[in-house]
Amino acid sequence: MTPDPEAILLVGGGGHCRSVIDVLEAAGRRIAGVVERPGSGVSEVLGHPVLGTDEDLPALARLYRFALITVGQLESPQPRMRLAALLKELGFSFPAVASPLARVSPHASLGQGTVVHHFAVVNAGARVGAHCILNTRALVEHDAAVGDFCHVSTGAVLNGGTSVGEGCFIGSGAICRDNISIGAGCFVAMGVRVLAPLAPGARLTPGNIRGNT
Repeated sequence: MTPDPEAILLVGGGGHCRSVIDVLEAAGRRIAGVVERPGSGVSEVLGHPVLGTDEDLPALARLYRFALITVGQLESPQPRMRLAALLKELGFSFPAVASPLARVSPHASLGQGTVVHHFAVVNAGARVGAHCILNTRALVEHDAAVGDFCHVSTGAVLNGGTSVGEGCFIGSGAICRDNISIGAGCFVAMGVRVLAPLAPGARLTPGNIRGNT
């Protein structure tokens, strides 16, 4: 079978990959296959073949133009950052993809490699960087800014004018008030309310929210 050069190669075959596959299929995008870690024992993901491991990426770059990083992001963005650098060096391009069930304002912008999942909203004037995950039902309100390699998790809310630095994780159901700044590399746990600015690298969990209420 001749490879489809316009199809998208997915790098990472776990749970986040399955979620991205559902978005891509709903959006009518073609999927080349999946790259998994060595020794995973996985031969297909939701019917899409595993084409190799990271060691096979140079050969796969000669067959396919487009790739998405489908490794998830919780504690650290570093694995996704390392993959992005490797894939860029190999010459891959990274499409931005939005579910047809999401709403991305024509007055908003998405960086390369960013995926907007089902029922997420990116409102007018919002700017989302590269390789971000805007997960199911996430809300990025008007004029908010999200840096590269951020994960705005399921049902999280970034209110209007909020600024989120590179490499942040905003947990499921977290709510960030309007017009505050969240520094690069911050971790906001599930369900937490962010009511004051966060310094770079801060971790906000239910156990340390004093001063942020």
